[in-house]
Formats: sequence, C-alpha cells, structure tokens
Amino acid sequence: MRAPRFWWQPFRSLPASLLRPAGLVYSSLATRRMLRQGEKADLPVICIGNFTVGGAGKTPTALVVAHLLDASGESPSFLSRGYGGRLRGPVQVRRKHTALDVGDEPILLAALARTIVSRDRPAGARLSYEMGSTVVIMDDGLQNPSLLKDCTIAVVDGATGIGNGLTLPAGPLRAPMETQWPLIDAVLLIGDGEPGRQVAEEAKRRDKRVFEARIVPAPDMAKVLEGKKVLAFAGIGRPDKFFDTLRGCGAIVESARPFPDHHRYKAGDLAALRQEAEARGLQAVTTEKDLARIAGIADLHSWPDLMALPVRLQIENEVALRNLLLRRINDRRLRTA
Repeated sequence: MRAPRFWWQPFRSLPASLLRPAGLVYSSLATRRMLRQGEKADLPVICIGNFTVGGAGKTPTALVVAHLLDASGESPSFLSRGYGGRLRGPVQVRRKHTALDVGDEPILLAALARTIVSRDRPAGARLSYEMGSTVVIMDDGLQNPSLLKDCTIAVVDGATGIGNGLTLPAGPLRAPMETQWPLIDAVLLIGDGEPGRQVAEEAKRRDKRVFEARIVPAPDMAKVLEGKKVLAFAGIGRPDKFFDTLRGCGAIVESARPFPDHHRYKAGDLAALRQEAEARGLQAVTTEKDLARIAGIADLHSWPDLMALPVRLQIENEVALRNLLLRRINDRRLRTA
C-alpha cells in the first residue's frame, strides 16, 4: 500500500474528514489492545517503534542500538515479526533464508547479530534467552502489547512527523497519540523538518528524552555514485527520502520509480526497470531492503549492474543514548535479582 498524500498534509483535508469516523473506531480498538497486560520476558526488552505506519528509520536505529550494546559487553538479539515473510516462527534467521521466508528487515539485521522471527513475540523472546542472548531488541512492536518493554524508543521522520495527527484510515497514526505517549521513553528524530520538530517539542514537554540523528550513505558507495546518471527505485515507506539521499551523494537521478512499502517485485517489474536503465544508459540503484526482497525471487547474477546504496544512522549523542539503554537494562536486572 502507498500512503495517501492527505495523510501528510498539516490540515484536515476532505478525505481525512470523511474518514475520521472510521478513524475513531480504529482508535478505540487500538487503545484497548495496547493497554492489555503483556508477558514479562526472561531478559530485558528494548523496543524500537514508531507512531505511524510506514518507514521512519526503525531498522537503522535497531542496528545502531545493537552496536552500542555489543560494544558495552551485552549479547543482543533482534526480535522481528518478519513482516512479508511466510514463516511464523519462532525461528532464527539463517543464511538459507530469503525475504520471502522471513521478510526484508530480518535479512539485514541478521548480518549484525542473532535475529529471531516470531509472530508470537513472547515465544521469540524465550528462544532468544535459550540461545544465550542477554537483551532483546524488538524491531517494531510499540503497538504490540504481548511483551513488557524495559525501554521504548519512538523513531520519527523529521520531514513528516505524525502527519495530520489522525489514526488509520484518516491519517497515518497506528493509535492515538494520547495512548502512545505514556508507553515510550524517548524520541529519536531522524532528519530535519518542522513536523518532526513539533513532535520533539511535545516530547520534551512530556519529559521524554529526545535524540537527533541523520541517515548517511556509505562513503565508498557515495563516491562511486557521484556524478552518475541513475535510475532509482524503492519500495519503502517513503521512497522520496531514498531519492533525496542519492541526490545528496551527487548522483543525477534521471528516473525515480517509487513502489509501495514492502513491495513484492515480480519478474515483470524487474524486466521493465532493467530495460529502461539499459536503454537510457542509467545505473540502476535501489535500497538494501529492496535488494533483499529481489534476491528472494531472482538470481542477482542475472542483473550484475544493479546496485544497492547502503546507509547508516548517525546519532548526534550516542553516549547519552547508550547510557539510557544500559540504565534501563540494569534497572530491570536489579528488579529481578
């Protein structure tokens, strides 16, 4: 599904107004679900989530959190529901798995640390514990009440914030903000923009920690793309953000092809993209998530010129974030000692 434009308009548009009654029903159901009592895991749980549907940068954030915890002597594992994959789990992601099995995010996460896919989050946490992990990092799950969280970070895209502030289907919120605010410990604002700054200001008024970050491309790949004419395509929450990142590298985006979030590419999609790139003499570039999905259905050797642009999250004050995480982890251990 591609997010409708009116979700991100700061005013209440006609479609949003017409859908608001349905949004109120959804709000009630989401609130009731989120307030259920969750199960206490055998090890600390760090949740990386977001207020809205679509991509805000959860997976890059989860990777940074795992790196910080690993450097601090912890043995983290990722826990994902495996959106878009066929396996219900709990199962550890292995090299034999593709995005068709476990979803695209777990493929990327598994390159850094042990990764468990499980629709049943408590069962996934139990498997993490049995495999020797000392802390679980949930990639998404803010609105999932099945596990008690020891620290929850809400990732916010600076350019879009919380959109029009309405819940599905009238807006992009997964639940009312008044339900979500009490469940988080911090906001991580990625990128610039007035919508994001407004969320950060509200977070501070509510005594929530605010961290700032930006997505940066891998320097070596950025250098390769500088000055090149490219065909860019992406099936992520906000493809325009990827296209802007390419332009920031100095690439000349001659053709930009957006697809819906988590798009399952078909052979026809790939054939059309490749034909256009070759006919126009363009370098085809996509995201690492898209490449993971493509690898699940096609032999990448058949399109050797296709490139992915790796990105990473650069957090302004990593030390403060690390200290918050370790403090919450230690607090949990003291309570259960």
